[in-house]
Amino acid sequence: MNDLIRAHAGLLFAGVTTFILMGAGQALFGPVLPVYVRELSLTEGEAGLFVALLWVGCFLGVGIMYVLGARIGPRHALAAMAAGTAVMAAGPGWWLTLAGGALFGVGYGMATAVFNPRVMRAFGAKGPSMLSLLNATFGVGAIAAPLVFVWLGSDPAWTFGAVALALLAIFALAGPAGRVAAAPAGEVRAFRPHWGILAFGALAIGMEASLAGLGPSALIRAGVEEVRASQLLSAFFVVFLLARVGLIFIAHRVEPFVLYTAAIGSAALFAIGAVVLSPAVFFVAMGASAGVFFPGYYVTASGKMGEDIRVPPTIVAAGLVGAITTPLILAPVSAALGERGFFVLVAGILLGLSLAAVLSLRRMRV
Repeated sequence: MNDLIRAHAGLLFAGVTTFILMGAGQALFGPVLPVYVRELSLTEGEAGLFVALLWVGCFLGVGIMYVLGARIGPRHALAAMAAGTAVMAAGPGWWLTLAGGALFGVGYGMATAVFNPRVMRAFGAKGPSMLSLLNATFGVGAIAAPLVFVWLGSDPAWTFGAVALALLAIFALAGPAGRVAAAPAGEVRAFRPHWGILAFGALAIGMEASLAGLGPSALIRAGVEEVRASQLLSAFFVVFLLARVGLIFIAHRVEPFVLYTAAIGSAALFAIGAVVLSPAVFFVAMGASAGVFFPGYYVTASGKMGEDIRVPPTIVAAGLVGAITTPLILAPVSAALGERGFFVLVAGILLGLSLAAVLSLRRMRV
């Protein structure tokens, strides 16, 4: 293992640092949103667009990798993310800020498709373990970013500027690991999407994106101070990361759709707690549930849809559809439901999704 790490040190460095900054960039969308709303007098719908366009960009990035994957390397993804965060740091106006968020998302989607298969191949039998490590480091950035944002005076320009500089540093230091294009894709064979699990995935990832992106604004509307909301988002990602780490020890022992159902059900209970008890405490608790949404969905979908080369991008794309559309719907609707309207709406959706998941347990076995 030590020999493998030494042989692929450049790839591991580029992958880990990129994933940390992917987590940081995504997590910043939540706490910067109230600042934009206040300073630019945005409506709830315009605020939701900021979160949704991150995932639109990510969807485009995944599409680029599907079509041009053999020609795309890590530095292409790093360049797109650096350019996007630099535009947001410059703050040239709301519409260009939206464009910067989308461009960051393009790099985000590309990086996901670039690094995961490379690390898997490079470490052979140890690939799954190293893949878990790579994706866990995403949580490190997501935890740190809201705290850094507060430390920098809750200033989007300074915070996004720091992320852009860090991405440029990785671009410069990645060496050969950053320049080599992706390996050519294998044979493309016909496949049949499983629409049921794809729908479950779209809804779950949509809720995850909404919690991370709209959660701080919802907490502020419920009476939490702005700085405290950023700190709570950081805590949300702490328990999110702990849940992902915990899966390493139990995921192979439990049916993946059972994990999915348990995660959705617990999130529904926590959302009810946020409505009737404490938005702050139960928002953080929902981080544990959200950390299991994607793994439970991805493994189930892979088992249902098989090994065709187009299965992974299809799984990711379905989740991104939910991540794009759900914040756009929830942002304006929840604002009309009162101080805790966001959590009321989330609780209702998750309860319905939980019931559907329970009824589908037998059909979703893999």
